[in-house]
Amino acid sequence: MHTDTERCLRAVQSKDARFDGWFYTAVLTTRIYCRPSCPVVPPKPENMRFYGSAAAAQQAGFRACKRCRPDASPGSPQWDERADLVARAMRLIGDGIVDREGVPGLAARLGYSTRQIERQLLAELGAGPLALARAQRAQTARLLVETTALPMADVAFAAGFASIRTFNETVREVFALSPTDLRKRAQPGLRAAPGTLALRLPFRRPLNPDNLFGHLAATAVPGVEEWRDGAYRRTLDLPYGHGIVALSPRPDHIDCRLSLTDLRDLAGAIARCRRMLDLDADPEAVDGLLRDDPQLAPLVDKAPGRRVPRTVDADEFAVRAVLGQQVSTAAARTHAGRLVLAHGEKIDDPGGGLTHLFPPAAALAELDPESLAMPRTRRATLTGLVAALASGALQLGVGSDREAARAQLVSLPGIGPWTVECVAMRALGDPDAFTPTDLGLRRAAAELGMPATPAALIRHSALWRPWRAYAVQYLWATGDHPINHLPTN
Repeated sequence: MHTDTERCLRAVQSKDARFDGWFYTAVLTTRIYCRPSCPVVPPKPENMRFYGSAAAAQQAGFRACKRCRPDASPGSPQWDERADLVARAMRLIGDGIVDREGVPGLAARLGYSTRQIERQLLAELGAGPLALARAQRAQTARLLVETTALPMADVAFAAGFASIRTFNETVREVFALSPTDLRKRAQPGLRAAPGTLALRLPFRRPLNPDNLFGHLAATAVPGVEEWRDGAYRRTLDLPYGHGIVALSPRPDHIDCRLSLTDLRDLAGAIARCRRMLDLDADPEAVDGLLRDDPQLAPLVDKAPGRRVPRTVDADEFAVRAVLGQQVSTAAARTHAGRLVLAHGEKIDDPGGGLTHLFPPAAALAELDPESLAMPRTRRATLTGLVAALASGALQLGVGSDREAARAQLVSLPGIGPWTVECVAMRALGDPDAFTPTDLGLRRAAAELGMPATPAALIRHSALWRPWRAYAVQYLWATGDHPINHLPTN
């Protein structure tokens, strides 16, 4: 969008928060870059330049605005919507791949050369993978400086900087303040209990938390997830260790309380929580298109801003989707709970209630199938799935090719269309994933006067593209919770 100067100017002049994260406004006279909704008086058009990423603005010599804090904007919705190389790269960079594995690791996961990836990112965003990762490190450093009492050396290490000197130089360059000055300016209310980070996760309004948190709470696996005191809590299996997160909806943000065994996992943990809650979505664009269907419009008007509940771990969700085939939600939770108790890693939760990490595919692949208390056909399906995940033959990460993953899933025995599309919707984050065979969806469609056979429903759903996963959320909300609807494959 940053190449559409007229549209960017209108967004800045109207202080339109919908475009925060879509692009960044740099001011030539002050050498500051801002989010479109910055409350200061808009500069003259001839003094504005627009960039597709904070990293590009930083590379051009601009520093972040201290008032609007552009680094704290919601992420661009296009990285979840799109399935091309740039979008896949951006999801992986957000997950911390460049810091952990370097640009060669990013290229290996995407199946392209480092030169191809750098060229495409530079062409679209004005910054390469190293600059984008550096901007993320700066944001992580600011969070740690402002929300913890950690020594600055520990902050630098946790944020991914190679040295204290680089950390100090980057913070000064990006925020025009030293790390010590940043800490002095921090709001005391952002501090949490010792060992816990208190964060605010921004989103674009409106957001309807009912289906989002309701689904996560109702499907919670005992020991791994729980709903308590108005917060969804769960364990996180992360690259450097594990964590526990508590997420609570607020009118203008999601309150996030995060404890980690290794602070190097902070950026990745935040990215996974944002992805699970679909916080980078553009509800105005989604709801605007869905309202074009007169049969769906009343549902959108009644409760706008529905999100697609996703997951923090794609492999985990795929396993849970298979466990949920042809059984009730309660039975699926029971099966998952048994796996967790028997094979999940035990953890300590100071808050009580959470006891285990969900077992990884590698651990499940070593199980004796006969030890699983479920029908033989589903045991075979689960065995085939975890073997494919453990071997790497099936890739379901944030950088995966969605269509290739669909094809790989379909090739596994016992994986039908309902499971494939649920995995695409919840694990791969495809906003156009669609489950026309779902009984609950078909009942809701029939009640609204829509065609209810799968083939006819697919034809009708062309009106909702590319947001069919969101249309599913609105339709599911008309009856019982979607977790009670059984798959038909």
